[in-house]
Amino acid sequence: MDDNKPKTEEKKQYKLSEEDFQKANSIEELDGIIREKGIDISYVKTKYDYQQELQSLQIELVKLQQWISKNKKRVVVIFEGRDAAGKGGSIRRFSEHLNPRSMRLVALTKPTEEEQGQWYFRRYIKELPNPGEIVFFDRSWYNRAVVEPVMGFCTSNQYKKFMVQVPEFEHMLYEDGVTIIKFWFSISKEEQQARFLSRLKNPLKRWKFSPVDQRGQELWNDYTFYKNQMFSKTHTTYSPWIIVKTNDKQTARLESIRYVLSQFDYDGKRDADINLAPDPNVVMRYFRSSKQLD
Repeated sequence: MDDNKPKTEEKKQYKLSEEDFQKANSIEELDGIIREKGIDISYVKTKYDYQQELQSLQIELVKLQQWISKNKKRVVVIFEGRDAAGKGGSIRRFSEHLNPRSMRLVALTKPTEEEQGQWYFRRYIKELPNPGEIVFFDRSWYNRAVVEPVMGFCTSNQYKKFMVQVPEFEHMLYEDGVTIIKFWFSISKEEQQARFLSRLKNPLKRWKFSPVDQRGQELWNDYTFYKNQMFSKTHTTYSPWIIVKTNDKQTARLESIRYVLSQFDYDGKRDADINLAPDPNVVMRYFRSSKQLD
């Protein structure tokens, strides 16, 4: 062994000092110091860029809401998808800066005994937007299209009746001037399982996990069958299904917001300082999605 052979130099760990921050008079100057020292901040930069982009899109959502309110529009945004697909997190990003006086979140629990004896759509009709209002549905009447038949929560006859009625129901809403945006958040089986395990490890998120969630993994193929039946029978020109790939949560949030903004010609839209065209590789209509994650 050659003792004179130079040893592999250990990678130096560079850090920002208090003096570095004092010298920098702008983000650009601080970025220059970071580059000069060779510090890897790719993770921090990704998070920073995401937050900046999200904020810009949320500013546009505020402008959209003001336009909806001013023009007495009625807007429904439906979030559907398998458990842990990121529906709740996306809804929070949509709504966190909106005026609660003209925005609502609807997340209904299981129907009461009285509601079970009523026409299925009645409990949802009560939650539809008033003029000037936008309503976000964290799951919707489409529970009967996928979750209920898979889990045995409805009869075969109830399921068949729903599938016949829902296109007509949505057409009546369309003719009455209600705008319906239907998102399906698409997640892979592996990513869903990883998120379930993450929930179990986090005391603040453990409440989200239930035996029904785990059965979603066991009954994955059944969910896939009913999901495809739902798309084929309820994807219409007046109420299309919009597929959002959600294995990357942050990208899904940004692109779903972008899609909603792209559907309206609201005041101040042309002054936006951010791209409002959704990425077609992330957000697409059902019939354009040749291969889905789930």
